Amino acid sequence: MSTVFEKIISGEFSGRFVWADDSCVAFATIEPTSPGHVLIVPRDPIPSWTQLDPQECTHLMEVAQIIGRAQERAFGVERSGLVIAGFEVPHTHLHVIPLRTESDVLLSNAAPASSEELDAAIEKLREAVVALGYGAKVPPQMASLQ
Repeated sequence: MSTVFEKIISGEFSGRFVWADDSCVAFATIEPTSPGHVLIVPRDPIPSWTQLDPQECTHLMEVAQIIGRAQERAFGVERSGLVIAGFEVPHTHLHVIPLRTESDVLLSNAAPASSEELDAAIEKLREAVVALGYGAKVPPQMASLQ
């Protein structure tokens, strides 16, 4: 049985993509704690980050750091937060969150965002990733990996 993240990666479910490479993708969560909150997800459906190959874990952290710097730039926040919880979906995912306050890191504060809010935040973040020199990793279309 496929996870919701596998269905987003395959295009069966829609997503708003910021990053795509051979081993992972980053896309908007539909219930952010703050605008620009994204999930970094390995393409392989590894259930827990503790089961990741160490090289894959390192790569996910490198991508999280790039996305975090882009969030700081795009949203004018002092810092970006990182949460690895994984209770919602049995597929490793890192929450990278622009932090305005410490409560932004609390996933219990997540709330649905409108399509317009998500689109605006992700376009802004995509532009910041490009400005940092990683344009080759930003999919040409926000809604597709193609």
